[in-house]
Amino acid sequence: MPGSTTTRPNPKRPRRPWNAFATPLIGKAVRRAARLAHFGGSAFPGRVAETIDPGFLARTLAQLPLGVVLVSGTNGKTTTTRMVATMLEGLGLRVFTNPTGSNFTRGVVSALLDKVSLGGRLDADIAVLELDEAYAVHFVRQVRPRHCLLLNVMRDQLDRFGEIDNTARLLGHVAEATTGTVVLNREDPRIAALAGLAAQARSIRYFGLDEGLRSFFPSDDDMTTTVSSTGLSDGQGGDASTAADDGPAAERGESPADMPPADVTLMAVGDHEATFRMDGADLTTSVRLEGVYNLYNAAAALAVVRAVLDDLAARRASGAFAAAGSDARAAAAAPSIGTVDNRRLMRVLSTVTPAFGRGEAIDVNGSTVELLLVKNPMGFRLSLASFRPEGHDTMICINDEYADGRDMSWLWDVDFTSLRGTGVALVSGVRAWDMALRLEYDQVPVGEVDTALDDAVERFVAMNPGTPKHIYCTYTAMLAVRARLGRITEVADAGVGR
Repeated sequence: MPGSTTTRPNPKRPRRPWNAFATPLIGKAVRRAARLAHFGGSAFPGRVAETIDPGFLARTLAQLPLGVVLVSGTNGKTTTTRMVATMLEGLGLRVFTNPTGSNFTRGVVSALLDKVSLGGRLDADIAVLELDEAYAVHFVRQVRPRHCLLLNVMRDQLDRFGEIDNTARLLGHVAEATTGTVVLNREDPRIAALAGLAAQARSIRYFGLDEGLRSFFPSDDDMTTTVSSTGLSDGQGGDASTAADDGPAAERGESPADMPPADVTLMAVGDHEATFRMDGADLTTSVRLEGVYNLYNAAAALAVVRAVLDDLAARRASGAFAAAGSDARAAAAAPSIGTVDNRRLMRVLSTVTPAFGRGEAIDVNGSTVELLLVKNPMGFRLSLASFRPEGHDTMICINDEYADGRDMSWLWDVDFTSLRGTGVALVSGVRAWDMALRLEYDQVPVGEVDTALDDAVERFVAMNPGTPKHIYCTYTAMLAVRARLGRITEVADAGVGR
């Protein structure tokens, strides 16, 4: 936080060890073997590569002429990273990203192993990387991001992070290490306060909300008032353009005068539609993303993309690019890049599809099955608020592996009363009985409890053919559900195996 005396990381360009020539070959072989054997997940090859060649990550990313965009925060990292990467690709840049949601450093290394040549060459102009709040600190000790986007701080995985002020301190290291633009959530007081740590950054920008929408997106400090009070609890996720500013944010006495101006402001949301204010003008676009919360993530993505484009324009104007090699290719890519065209950004944003497991829709025997990742109270609340339970079968899968967080007490901070009318057809996962007990306290009927997740998924998707289905699941449960569905129907390969 401001005033802290953290040590600024000062990574140097990594030296190439004698055995570096073998890292891509070994890593690719391990990745191939792991996927064929259905072992180790998306991060296992990265763990091997980090062990044999600790400098591989920094050395490979140092090739990028436009550097690294780092995205972190409690909620929305994977989808927002996908938005940023998709928009930059749509504008003509070659983008490297880690698309699987494996957001530890070894997950990034695994993604690199899939993309580098056997000679270690990464054919990209810029990297857009999602990093877990704690592993982002490990990352910036090796690689200084040129831009960072810090989304929010919520209670999440208390066994790993402790309370949220500690999580904010972790993200402060990221702001401190960023050399270009730091993009912050104006509405989250802990994130906005990190501006005081961004002394090395060339600029600080914010994304924000119109006053009328602030009650729809409460901060962690607003959690004493449930999302149902925002008007979203009926699952409509509908038109919020006329919402009254009578929520928790107003109760804190905040006003636009107390806040810095936002580079991108979310002004209104509708059914797969959003309006953003940029450069004094309001622009509306359709979106393919699911969940009202992703429209605020879109404002964040737009803000950091605009920062990248402005940076590219400034570097071109200053003659910062070399005359040959990858810098010249980046400078020549898509001649219109470098002048921010907001209407073009709207068109590109409208093409972004949900990240895997985050509102991803999979057709199973004529039924649409939507996978909805949940991992903390606010994320679960907003998912329940955004997806109407009526007319759908509902399943909840809760695991407590390391990547999920061992402490499941956060389930008691979620309001499940919106499911009373329809009930939950099946509860599964390692902590299925804990979840069933929580639902009982909210008087939500539960059809069946089965800790054997694979069998439970098969029974669930076979229920009521033609009826659309929602599966709410923690991270490792989502991977297991997706893998099981991949044996039943066609599921897009997200690089995590089957």
